[in-house]
Amino acid sequence: MDSEVLPDRLAAGFTADYERCRERVHELADGLTDIQFWTKPFPFGNSFGHLVLHLTGNLSYYIGARVAATGYVRTRDVEFTDSRRQPKADVLRAFDAAVDMVVNTIGAQRPQDWTAEYSGVGEPEAQTRFDIFLKCAMHFYHHVGQLIYLREQLLRRA
Repeated sequence: MDSEVLPDRLAAGFTADYERCRERVHELADGLTDIQFWTKPFPFGNSFGHLVLHLTGNLSYYIGARVAATGYVRTRDVEFTDSRRQPKADVLRAFDAAVDMVVNTIGAQRPQDWTAEYSGVGEPEAQTRFDIFLKCAMHFYHHVGQLIYLREQLLRRA
């Protein structure tokens, strides 16, 4: 593959994956009430809503603060413990804003940016921007799998 084409292919591939995961989160959230969105179906683990807060925080910090320089300050523990139970629509709007920011940041990468040095608290394995976009995409996909399982359990109990 031509090395000048590779950065465009990376951007297109990452963008498609982040958009696909966003769509899946929305599909899974559809049909859940606000109460179900915040219900933990098991005594362990998280609610659907808390995982969406976590995905929003993860993307907002690792890509927003550390690549796009948004100034986002992460309070990771609150992503799992927030007791405000915001309306599902509000949480999904913030989530969409985070994914939009990621997609825009991907689109802003110049060919040399993919190999630019990267550092972020809690992610010592990501050493380049390519690394963090890949790790965040994998993390996103991992939690989509958990959301599938949570939704099935919530609807089974309804």
